[in-house]
Amino acid sequence: MNNLFKMVLGAGFAIAAAFYANSIMGQATHGGFLVLAAVFGAYMAMNIGANDVANNVGPAVGSGALTIGGAIFIASIFEAGGALIAGGDVVGTIKKGIISPNAFGNDPMLFVYGMSAALLAAALWLNLATWLKAPVSTTHSIVGGVLGGGIAAGGFAIVSWGTMGTIAASWVISPVLGGVIAAIFLYIIKSQIVYKEDKLSAARKVVPILVAIMAGAFITYLTLKGVKKIWPQIVEIVSFLPQTEKPSFTIALIFGAIGAVITYFIVKPRVVKKIVGLDGSRTSINVLFTIPLIFAAALLSFAHGANDVANAVGPLAAVNDALTTLAVSEKASIPLWVMVVGGLGISIGLALFGPRLIRTVGSEITDLDQMRAFSIMMAAAITVVIASQLGLPVSSTHIAVGAIFGVGFLREWLDSKDMSVKQEKLHAEVEKHRVLKSELAELKTEEDYKKQVELIEAIKVQKKKVKSIKRALRENYVKRGMVKKIIAAWVITVPAAAGLSAVIFYILKGVAS
Repeated sequence: MNNLFKMVLGAGFAIAAAFYANSIMGQATHGGFLVLAAVFGAYMAMNIGANDVANNVGPAVGSGALTIGGAIFIASIFEAGGALIAGGDVVGTIKKGIISPNAFGNDPMLFVYGMSAALLAAALWLNLATWLKAPVSTTHSIVGGVLGGGIAAGGFAIVSWGTMGTIAASWVISPVLGGVIAAIFLYIIKSQIVYKEDKLSAARKVVPILVAIMAGAFITYLTLKGVKKIWPQIVEIVSFLPQTEKPSFTIALIFGAIGAVITYFIVKPRVVKKIVGLDGSRTSINVLFTIPLIFAAALLSFAHGANDVANAVGPLAAVNDALTTLAVSEKASIPLWVMVVGGLGISIGLALFGPRLIRTVGSEITDLDQMRAFSIMMAAAITVVIASQLGLPVSSTHIAVGAIFGVGFLREWLDSKDMSVKQEKLHAEVEKHRVLKSELAELKTEEDYKKQVELIEAIKVQKKKVKSIKRALRENYVKRGMVKKIIAAWVITVPAAAGLSAVIFYILKGVAS
């Protein structure tokens, strides 16, 4: 599928959203701005699919557990399902409370300009980041968009700088937590399975426990992040649960613990049966983590669709609410058509433009196998659970990419123990190269021609050996250029989106006046 055809399909989806918005409010005063916001919302949703969803399925693809086609199929279904089933009925109109609605005074149109600008600015930044192969936070993108639109409307005084400080803190907290937790789990796998003499016996004991922990983490994660919308219905069905608006951390942990125990007893006999046909190599042990990775990709996609669809539909729902009520509200209901634009747009964006970032996350930062990818997925779920309980500001994108950094840096650290052996080998090969050159220099007569040719060839071979060892000594498992580019993109996401949003705000305001 060529790029032009993809762009036509994407534009077709945005136009369809615009036509529907026009049928609702096209004839009303300022109804054209709802049509415009619908286009921006569809564009934003597709960019979320193209960029952010790669974090959920990239490790599974990079490890070989899923093909890109299979990952796109699974993620598209579960992203849309998460958005439509558990995406929420009400959304805060000002993302993260970074600015006060009072910034827009009593003029709902200023609010409309600000939210529309935020959508387009965030979408443009995500589009650029995807083109640059930089996985960035969609939440931070929309935060920057809202920030820029708010400042353009009401000045710097209306910004909650304390809130912005916590968001900035997440740039460090998220990747560090994700990296540390992923490295811990990978080290457990290596020390308890890979480094054991009898790998199959070790895997028989350890793998079911690890899969059970993963199941517990994901069930806890989904309970906290993915079922808020349907929680009242769950409470009605399970009558012994407390009557709360959303699940508490304690309830989520209980669900997770129950799920972990059930998973252990389901997985244990299957692992025992699977091991019978394995040869005990690292490659064969990797096979045991394939199915858990596929489930993890699906569950992360569902939770992402439920949680992050608000980045696409929040400002669009806010515009719809402001134009309908002619007032500025802190919360807005989400019409079904708006949620469909968000959920379907994410899936379309993933299918059309997602492979670029999936490859980046899966294979262009560090090499992944199923064990490493499993550790990354574990970190993605567990870090969010821990951060939710501790009240730490985190980004799921930064967690996932930080986890990839973590497994790569752990491999470098573990392999550095063999560095002295490689150094000794290098010195030996360099000495052989020197001796061969000395022998060649001593051959001066024509009778020694055959010997000269042999030595020249030997020197060439020896030179290649020396270069190979030097390259191995310099090799980094984590590609430093990608690390620098990604971190730079993270740092400038909020200010870049804010600057774009301010410019777009003034353009929209100028066109309307």
